[in-house]
Parts: sequence; C-alpha cells; structure tokens
Amino acid sequence: MAAEEQVLSPAQRKPTSRKALYTALSVAIVINLAYLFGNHQGWIEDVFIGITVVVLLGVIVSDAWMRKTGLR
Repeated sequence: MAAEEQVLSPAQRKPTSRKALYTALSVAIVINLAYLFGNHQGWIEDVFIGITVVVLLGVIVSDAWMRKTGLR
C-alpha cells in the first residue's frame, strides 16, 4: 500500500492563503451585486444573484468560524 501513495513536495501541501481566499470571494460578491443594476426585467435574476451572494458570504463566515474554533 505504501508504494501506491503519491510523493508530494512540501510546497504542494501548503494551504491556500486565507487572505487571498477572502479577497477573491469579496471581489466575487461585489461583482455579483453589480449585476443587480442592469437592464433586465423581473425579479428572478435578482433572486439567483442574491442566493449566490449569500452562498459566497456563507463560505467566508463558515471558514472564519471553523478557523476560530480550531476545526480547520
């Protein structure tokens, strides 16, 4: 079994920068909110944009909470 295990360098096991993750998600939230101000009719698009923003914000909040409680 040990022969089948992948060989990884320490750089490949390095975790993603939290600051970069939070910045990228924040930019994505701002871009999605900018989509609300367009030339579309109806509210269906706004609902899906709102759901997307809530999910992205949930990722930030849950990651911060898990980091604070030591689960990650």
